[in-house]
Amino acid sequence: MNILVTGANGQLGKCLKKIAGTYDALNFNFMDSKALDITKKSSINAAFESGHFDYCINCAAYTNVEQAEKTPERAFAVNADGVKNIATACKNHDVVLIHVSTDYVFDGEKKSPYIADDIPNPINEYGRSKLLGEQYIQEILDKYYIIRTSWLYSEYGNNFYKTIVNKGKTESVLYITDEQTGCPTNANNLAKYILRLITSPKTKYGIYHFTDWQAITWYDFAKEILKETNLDGKIKVERAKNYRTFAARPRNSILKSS
Repeated sequence: MNILVTGANGQLGKCLKKIAGTYDALNFNFMDSKALDITKKSSINAAFESGHFDYCINCAAYTNVEQAEKTPERAFAVNADGVKNIATACKNHDVVLIHVSTDYVFDGEKKSPYIADDIPNPINEYGRSKLLGEQYIQEILDKYYIIRTSWLYSEYGNNFYKTIVNKGKTESVLYITDEQTGCPTNANNLAKYILRLITSPKTKYGIYHFTDWQAITWYDFAKEILKETNLDGKIKVERAKNYRTFAARPRNSILKSS
């Protein structure tokens, strides 16, 4: 099978690339934003017409939550309009779309973990842009997997895990919020899950949640990271007081894997 991976230079794209060689039956075409700009229909059409793909794994996304509040048009161009372009190309070329979405499509007011059938209600521009992308997919395609995940980290790119490790080597105290709870997810495990969907095609199309760790606050996650990297004795972690961000963020980001 031939598989197109967009956003190949992001952390999930790099995790997919790392394990791609272990799947002999899969032929991957990894394209970063320079090779394939999903906001441009001409770029997408050229890629799809030359590739003869069976699946498209869309890892391309605008993920700067804070900046999305200030310049929402940039987030919507990639997360909504770009996804619409990909979905249309998948429809025209009979390609199955695997799209990665987010816990931020929910408002965080639920008292229990979110399941795939819960009604989204995003509270920031990033979440709204991701939800609109989901809606475009559902309007255009019959053959798709939308995978919502949360708090991705890996050895690649910029993420909370790497930030805490780096700060743990240079600072004496970290102030971390305990006002948000979610499920940290290793992008390597998400990559394996995505490829299992392709190699085990009996899974019905639709929306899925995938996370791979216990529910935890950012504060407790930071403590676990320092413990795992043997930095816990060198730095102190304090609960941040008066934690504020420009973008509203859901207090409960717990996704039930389903």
